[in-house]
Amino acid sequence: MNRTLGWIAVIVVAGLALLPFLPGAVDAYYFSFLFFVFLYAVMAQSWNLIAGYGGQISLGSHAFFGLGAYTTAILWSGNYLWGSLYDTHPNIYYFDPVTMLLGGLVAALAAALIGLPLLSKLHGDYFALGTLGFGEIVKVIFVNGGDFTGGAFGIVAPASSFDTLRPHYWVALGLMVATALAIRALMRSRYGLALIAVRDDEMAASANGIDTLRIKVAAFAGSAFIAGVAGSLYTFYIFHVGPDSVFDLDWMLLPLMMTVVGGTGTLLGPILGALVMYAVFDIARIVVPDYHPVVSGLTIILAMLFLPKGLTRLGRRTRSA
Repeated sequence: MNRTLGWIAVIVVAGLALLPFLPGAVDAYYFSFLFFVFLYAVMAQSWNLIAGYGGQISLGSHAFFGLGAYTTAILWSGNYLWGSLYDTHPNIYYFDPVTMLLGGLVAALAAALIGLPLLSKLHGDYFALGTLGFGEIVKVIFVNGGDFTGGAFGIVAPASSFDTLRPHYWVALGLMVATALAIRALMRSRYGLALIAVRDDEMAASANGIDTLRIKVAAFAGSAFIAGVAGSLYTFYIFHVGPDSVFDLDWMLLPLMMTVVGGTGTLLGPILGALVMYAVFDIARIVVPDYHPVVSGLTIILAMLFLPKGLTRLGRRTRSA
């Protein structure tokens, strides 16, 4: 059964990877729709790592997404580090993998620095509120960052770099697949088993010699790294990085809801949740633009009432009923 599902996943991914070669595909609505589904799936996997597998509810995903986005924008703009090199080659950092990696590393470093005191002192709702507060603090810092961060307006990258949405689509698809595979491998490792043990019973895990603080901080930093890379990719898409766009609470709330609807603590849940929920949000925005928040809210309420364990566990629940 697992092997069959694996082959189905390979075929689906291969089909998605070949989709841009279809005539007119790049200009079609569904092409940009899929790009955002992939991007939100990556963000949902980021939240799922720390909350679904780690049991630590974080409300600071938008902070790490924004840090990754700003890191990329600052490096790409070339105002402070690259100077004349940027002036002669303005596209040199467009989709530069090192720049994207640095975006993730900056976010991971920030998560480790803030996670150490938070996770050592706070638990449950208090940790969640602490991460939410951290996100708002980071946003205020960047609003008041002066020329370095562009202040409230932000940083504008050269739009001349954009030629087609194909690289955004492929990179987003690749990140979604790579993130899922990495988390799958991680959960099968000794670290993954230790993380789940901490989630299920932290006191018992500590009594059995597991360094629970180190495990939780590492998961928090790993989650932030994924969010930071996603933020970096978004910078290459939007070109204008500002506090209101990349530190928006939607980058925390929507991945959270997508993961819960899809199934927390599962590998497929964040991907399925991103597809279903983003479709609901987007269709509502197009069909009933004045009422789409109402439609989206009702969808979430109904999902919580009738799918409390997520879409991925629906079949399991039906068989056991």
